[in-house]
Amino acid sequence: MFMPASRLTAAATAALLACCSAVAADAPVAHSIEALEARIAALEDRVAHAVHAAQAALDRGAVENVFARYMYLHNTFQDEKIKALWAKRGTPGMSAQYSNLGVYTNYDSIMAYHSGRPTPTGKLVFHYLTTPLVEIAADGRTAKGRWIAAGVESGLMTPEVAARAPAYLFEKAEADGNEVHGKKVWAHWVQMQYGVDFIHQDGEWKILHFRCFEVSRARFDKNWIALAAEVQDSSANSAFNADLMYLGDDGKPVYMPKVDAPPKSLAYAYRPDAAMAPDVPIPVPYRTLSETFEY
Repeated sequence: MFMPASRLTAAATAALLACCSAVAADAPVAHSIEALEARIAALEDRVAHAVHAAQAALDRGAVENVFARYMYLHNTFQDEKIKALWAKRGTPGMSAQYSNLGVYTNYDSIMAYHSGRPTPTGKLVFHYLTTPLVEIAADGRTAKGRWIAAGVESGLMTPEVAARAPAYLFEKAEADGNEVHGKKVWAHWVQMQYGVDFIHQDGEWKILHFRCFEVSRARFDKNWIALAAEVQDSSANSAFNADLMYLGDDGKPVYMPKVDAPPKSLAYAYRPDAAMAPDVPIPVPYRTLSETFEY
């Protein structure tokens, strides 16, 4: 059965109109999907940035805790526990520099520095940390920290040991404070700075590079300017001060272990006859450790 031409034309027109109406209806839907996809992509980007910032904040706190733990242990002569704060044996590039004498460049020599430290009767070391400046690498694998520290170092020395030690160590002008229990008193204010690189290793932050440098020292009865002159104007005093690691049982001097290499750079203590020299750098934002300096 054939349909009249007029009726066929009308049917075709109706079908075409219906199709156009459907396309027109789908256009807003397609636009809405594109807009939604764009919003999702933007939200995903914001979430990624938020997660990265949150992790960096958590890492910063963890890094500060590592070094705070170091200082608590240092103040109580618990160096055997400090060893666990360091990166593991075999970690490339480990180093520690405690003076201008040089640097320890391997796990064993760094551990030797922390080995055998006594808990002398009558000795007080109390260093406190301030002004933490910590940067977490953008890749999350390392971190850099810089601290100012101050406090006291003090103890007693037997007359036999004191007879062989530099005179600048001991109290002189303080009334009734030169000797206690038959031993000579040494009591100093100290100021120093620390620069430390950390590595994220086995899920924890560990010390990778360590740098400590003394800024000034003052005997309790003498200001830091006069004591600096007394130490620096004597080659014997200066050499003793540079090589001294700590004063142990009965105040016996214990000297630095032999260094592995020359110092990475020199640190400059306060001098009454010189302006303060440029300091060891402070941390700045960085992407990965190979692209910045190391302590």
